[in-house]
Amino acid sequence: MNTIFLGIVIFLCVLAIFDLVVGVSNDAVNFLNSAIGAKVAKFRTIVAIAAIGVFAGAAMSNGMMDVARHGIMTPEHFSFYEVMCVFLAVMVTDVILLDIFNTLGMPTSTTVSMVFELLGGAFAVAILKLAHSATAADGTLLGLGDLLNTEKAISVIMGIFLSVAIAFVVGTLVMWISRMVFTFTYRVNGKTTAYNGDMGGLTSSSLKIGIFSGIAVTSIIWFLLINGLKGSTLMSPELKQFINDNTLYILCGGVSVFSVIMTIVSALKLPVLKFVVLLGTFALAMAFAGNDLVNFVGVPLTGLEAYQDYVANGNGNPDAFLMESLMDSAHTPAIFLILAGLVMVLSLIFSKKAQNVVKTSVDLSRQDDGDEMFGSSPAARTLVRNSNATAKFVTRIIPDSILKWIDTRFNSEEMKLPQGAAFDLIRASVNLVLAGLLVAIGTSLKLPLSTTYVTFMVAMGTSLADRAWGRESAVFRITGVLSVIGGWFITAGAAFVFCFFLTNAMYFGKYIAMALAIALAIYLLVRSNFRTSKKEEAKETNLFTQILRSKDKTIIWTLLCKHIRIGNASRLRFVIDTYEAMTTAFLREQYQPLKRTASLIEDECKSLKRQRKQEIVTMQRLDPMQMISRNTWYFLGINSCQQMLYSLKRINEPLREHIGNSFPPMPDAYHERFIGTREAVLQLYRDTLHMLETGDFTNAEMLREACSNVQQQISKDRKRTLDTMHDGSANLNTLLLTIHVLQESQELTGALRHMIRGMNKFAGAED
Repeated sequence: MNTIFLGIVIFLCVLAIFDLVVGVSNDAVNFLNSAIGAKVAKFRTIVAIAAIGVFAGAAMSNGMMDVARHGIMTPEHFSFYEVMCVFLAVMVTDVILLDIFNTLGMPTSTTVSMVFELLGGAFAVAILKLAHSATAADGTLLGLGDLLNTEKAISVIMGIFLSVAIAFVVGTLVMWISRMVFTFTYRVNGKTTAYNGDMGGLTSSSLKIGIFSGIAVTSIIWFLLINGLKGSTLMSPELKQFINDNTLYILCGGVSVFSVIMTIVSALKLPVLKFVVLLGTFALAMAFAGNDLVNFVGVPLTGLEAYQDYVANGNGNPDAFLMESLMDSAHTPAIFLILAGLVMVLSLIFSKKAQNVVKTSVDLSRQDDGDEMFGSSPAARTLVRNSNATAKFVTRIIPDSILKWIDTRFNSEEMKLPQGAAFDLIRASVNLVLAGLLVAIGTSLKLPLSTTYVTFMVAMGTSLADRAWGRESAVFRITGVLSVIGGWFITAGAAFVFCFFLTNAMYFGKYIAMALAIALAIYLLVRSNFRTSKKEEAKETNLFTQILRSKDKTIIWTLLCKHIRIGNASRLRFVIDTYEAMTTAFLREQYQPLKRTASLIEDECKSLKRQRKQEIVTMQRLDPMQMISRNTWYFLGINSCQQMLYSLKRINEPLREHIGNSFPPMPDAYHERFIGTREAVLQLYRDTLHMLETGDFTNAEMLREACSNVQQQISKDRKRTLDTMHDGSANLNTLLLTIHVLQESQELTGALRHMIRGMNKFAGAED
């Protein structure tokens, strides 16, 4: 019996490693997004600084496991077996949920996950105990309030609402004020962010940067002392009391001293704002590791201590031995903290999912328009319409002179961002400072603010204040924010429900159910990581990003033409593969290839829609007069690609129905002629694909004439097939389907002919 529980404890510890890996992947967005979004340094440098902060925070954490031990349930009324059921269910649920969210690129809260998993598991056992009229040691009947501590869960829910609303509002307000002071063009590090090269005055710019950096550095250090080191053994009770008694003096003195230092450093043309951003990254990473470590290793280490207590005092009866020892607080041995910190650092360095989650936050807050990750939703469209109506009302009240002056402070078109940056250093600094301050204030007020929620919503608020959410992107950005926030609340419900049922399964299914749960967790983790690695390998360089970062219209035009050629060539390649696969499946009576291509066509339609939006956004950045003569030909080409996909869809649906119902196949007498027609169509597409790949449109008119010839040939084939319908030599349904495929093949050829004309005219149209 002890051997079985030892195996469970070992698995909990192994699962804790996965939890650390997945948890760091999820929470990496908290401390990486600002530095990465502003391109303050190379990615490996940013990760190295964050890694140092993570390791320092983990090593100096006090390792208190109170939430896992007795924060949700009252373990003195739970047996060892019941506790192990809850802990194993929590770990299996936690890893699966976090891995799913990370795979989707959606940041969530490890704190909420753990609390609601514990609540769901403990609630399941509590219901069972109440059903059996459980009593305390003194014989009194136990109630739900005796078995569970619901205050912690309620405080977390309140913290969610507070952190989401406050972080967004404060982020918007502070960023708006900061932008009014600095605008988007300012002198920093001896360089300028203005695209025209205007440097601005050295004294005034150094003074503004110095005061701003002084406030930022003081705030970060205060956050580091109050939140990052609050539980460390380095913080003696006397030192904590001194900080609490002299907070105002420390803050005022820090702002004064650091403002002077940073002003001098800025005047010497040193990278002041980069230092602020990297310091903030270190502080947030350190606080994250010190505070959230319990979310990852709290349950396994508590399970280990429960096992040790049971082996020493349980007398081999896991159902009767109560876990009174877990009512006391415990300190985690330093070796466990160091090992946990090492795992977190390695996960941060090598995790691809961490970069995926960071991309979601950075993409939703980037300054420019682009390829939006999310679609639109009714709620987002309603919010945008109401916001526009409110904005129009406010602008009617404010004098025009003030509105014009405010508009001059938001001169983002005159700003030159570093290559690959999503926003500037001012916004990155505000993101980190505000996130740190809000978490520190919440900690001092004993409000359970979530680091994930605060950092994400501050980033969204600052991007809104920076007017990054334009008319072209607002509805998509808001949909993304609502999706992420919805995911946070779904986390709580999913964690509770899933862990509730999983605990019940283990309670009644005993060790067989535990073994199955362990196997399920391993399987899902392996499958998820394999799928993600394949997905990452399939990603290609995004040419559209280069277009957005460029200000030279000549370069934009060259990149746009390349983007259109690559996109349309990709579409032709898809048509070639899909048309050939579908017709082959028809001839061979294979259903599965037709079923697979149906979903592939839908994905390709979405890809074409995304390409079209990217190219329209790009054309808006060019000279309108230049594009007047080209728009018609562009839309002729892109709409022809769309017609090709519609033709493939119209071919696939009846073929899938015909083969799926096992209707008669195409007669052998028709095979050779049909294959000849198919090969003629495919050869036209291959020749056009070669033309797009090389960019040589010399033979464009010859290809168009060849398309006309093939269309005429298909018309003759259709007529011959129609003539054979009267002799009864073949099944009528099969003949009608063959005629349908020939007709759509003719449509494919016609669409190709129009696309060739559009591409040729677009490339050669006069400016």
